[in-house]
Amino acid sequence: QSTVCEKIMELLGQNEVEQRQRKVLILSQDSFYKVLTAEQQAKALKGQYNFDHPDAFDNDLMRSTLKNIVEGKTVEVPTYDFVTHSRLAETTVVYPADVVLFEGILVFYNQDIRDMFHLRLFVDTDSDVRLSRRVLRDMKRGRDLEQILTQYTTFVKPAFEEFCLPTKKYADVIIPRGVDNMVAINLIVQHIQDILNGDICKWQRGALNGHGRTYKRPFPEQAEGGSVLAAGKRSHLESSSRPH
Repeated sequence: QSTVCEKIMELLGQNEVEQRQRKVLILSQDSFYKVLTAEQQAKALKGQYNFDHPDAFDNDLMRSTLKNIVEGKTVEVPTYDFVTHSRLAETTVVYPADVVLFEGILVFYNQDIRDMFHLRLFVDTDSDVRLSRRVLRDMKRGRDLEQILTQYTTFVKPAFEEFCLPTKKYADVIIPRGVDNMVAINLIVQHIQDILNGDICKWQRGALNGHGRTYKRPFPEQAEGGSVLAAGKRSHLESSSRPH
């Protein structure tokens, strides 16, 4: 899912814009891992802690941070060290943007957070691709192959089947093949450009009524929670996929 978000930023030209001036930003659920106890951290260093369980995330901090972003506030997002499995003292300053791409493996799991978004995307990638990417990524983080594979079979795969896959039903749009699906990605990019240009707001005021839409668009703009894109409000596009 992070690869898809990065491709979207690239096509929009936003990755070349100075951070404070960006109209589109990426925020990762991984930044909100809980601070581990000494016992939990010892397990994590041995590959025996389940980072793919919903309880591994600080949902309260995640919710409050997203709420502040929606309200147009500048926020400080935690910085997480994946080598030591710890939250660093340094934070990342995130400035207000018109569109926020919030990506992560369990972004649909918590209803309070799920209902904050206007458009929900599920990136559907082949299991072999997910495993190969995970192996390459974790080996760069200094972990040995046996530990990576043991963690995958013990925690990652079961957690995906129990917690991540069932949330696919909440998605407005499913993107098969991930970043290789340029047709879907280009449609999303166009949708974001419509938001940035104000086109969404223009047609939506005339199209939406108490029962639904009269104009068709590539993607639905109304989330299950009832919030719609409106002038002056921040828009959140959420990317969720299988474990990374």
